[in-house]
Amino acid sequence: MIYEGSYYDEGGTISDPTYWHNDVAYYIERTHKLTLDIPCITIKIPFDRLGLDENRDQVVLSDFVLREWVSHIEALNELIYNRSRSSKENGAFYCFRPTNVVLQRNAAFVEVISEKWYLCLMITVQLPYKNNDKAMRMLCKMLPKEVEELIVNFDLGKLNAACELAKKQNRIREWLKSSDYCAFIANGSIFPRNTNNNGPLEGAFPFASPEDVEVEICGLRGMGIKKGVTVITGGGYSGKSTLLDALNSGIYNHCIGDGREFVITDQSAMEISAEEGRSIKNINITPFIKWIPHSSTESFSTDYASGSTSQAANIMEAINYGSKLLLIDEDRSATNFMIQDIKMRSLIKHEPITPFTERVRELYEAVGVSSVLVIGGSGEFLSVADQIILMDNFVPQNATQEAKKLCEHDEPRERIPFAKWEIERKITTDHFSSYPSGSGREKLKVSTMGYILIGDEQIDIRGLYNMTSPAQLAAIAFLIRKIAISNQDRLIVLHEKIKKGLEDMEREGVDMVFSSSFPGFERWLELPRINEVLSVINRMKHLNFI
Repeated sequence: MIYEGSYYDEGGTISDPTYWHNDVAYYIERTHKLTLDIPCITIKIPFDRLGLDENRDQVVLSDFVLREWVSHIEALNELIYNRSRSSKENGAFYCFRPTNVVLQRNAAFVEVISEKWYLCLMITVQLPYKNNDKAMRMLCKMLPKEVEELIVNFDLGKLNAACELAKKQNRIREWLKSSDYCAFIANGSIFPRNTNNNGPLEGAFPFASPEDVEVEICGLRGMGIKKGVTVITGGGYSGKSTLLDALNSGIYNHCIGDGREFVITDQSAMEISAEEGRSIKNINITPFIKWIPHSSTESFSTDYASGSTSQAANIMEAINYGSKLLLIDEDRSATNFMIQDIKMRSLIKHEPITPFTERVRELYEAVGVSSVLVIGGSGEFLSVADQIILMDNFVPQNATQEAKKLCEHDEPRERIPFAKWEIERKITTDHFSSYPSGSGREKLKVSTMGYILIGDEQIDIRGLYNMTSPAQLAAIAFLIRKIAISNQDRLIVLHEKIKKGLEDMEREGVDMVFSSSFPGFERWLELPRINEVLSVINRMKHLNFI
């Protein structure tokens, strides 16, 4: 068989892993130790075959070629498809199908070998069971032919358009950093997603900014969201949550045709929600929770948080990550955490919860953290907001002045003392391990049910809304495992370790953290933010945070 003998020796090692076809290299390796019949193949195409120079944005180039490559993989599978047989019997080609965000991935990347530049595409191949002739034909004839089709039909014009889009997106991001704004939404953007969630909904209303909040950036006109406190309100099904979801997705650049190409959001933004049942370890939640029976709110820990304590911890952690923008939808929030009206304040004399209405302005004034809030059921936030956008059938209006008039006769709020917002935590290495207690074999798995399993930990990540794909989650799992097994320190400063790990992945390639020792993972990885890596670690129940 082609994967037992010609390419693999008795120990499962590939003896001659590279072959060439028309200057294109094909590098074959194991995907996992237990799946020798599904090898991983990296296709290395010289830049000159594609008419490329070395000055391209490597992430944009890799993303563009990967999107083009998907249709070629589909064409290959159509040629070999047999509905009467399973993929294991019939054979199949697999590649990563990217979402509409542009990210660094291991499925497509640039590599320099002996001063020669290559565009690399990674695929996996299910070799047909007991059919060596077909396996040889798939690998040595069909695949090289389809690669040549990709090269011949490579469209430099479309690539240049993708590069120009990325340049303009990045110029807007740079403008945001030096301006009074935390987000920008270009006129003509399409927020609603189609049924497959991979593009704009056909027939949806294009976004049009209210004229009195419209700004122009890099030749584009649209709505600017200023730093501070912004409330997005409106009736049911008016588009307010859809607008917030678009802002959340705007932390990453989007590809051409997505509809949200110019929805640009501060890249440190975090979506915050209540997350009942999450684990919390040694977090100061005193800005929001003054006291809890039989527990300390200055160093609060629980294995099963309530809605209010989880939302308080999520905000404190986001500030600790360096987030300068919080995105909050009241539908995903704990009501008693968000608001407490005058009547309830009068009735409840001993309330331990300081509602978010009392802290949201302080967050911006004291630590420079802005908030965009979707509020449809309470007017408590109107008096503390800098800008109020009213959504009516997906059409935004600036309702700031009208809302402020409604608040003119409200009783003045009692000013509460400023809180301590800083968190400085380290972890000990006692339980930071990919080895379960008493076991000499590592455990690492990402469950489809919304958990990461590492060592003794079962980490619930269902409440994290900023993940782009399972590939990004897999990269986080492998990065945490790599930090755990390579650490030599008794105490770990998480920010430093994770920042160093992400910098290494960005420089050396996302695949550097991958290990073939763990079956059950797909081969694909996407570069995460530090925010999401820290979010996962903060939900580990057995760690000692100090």
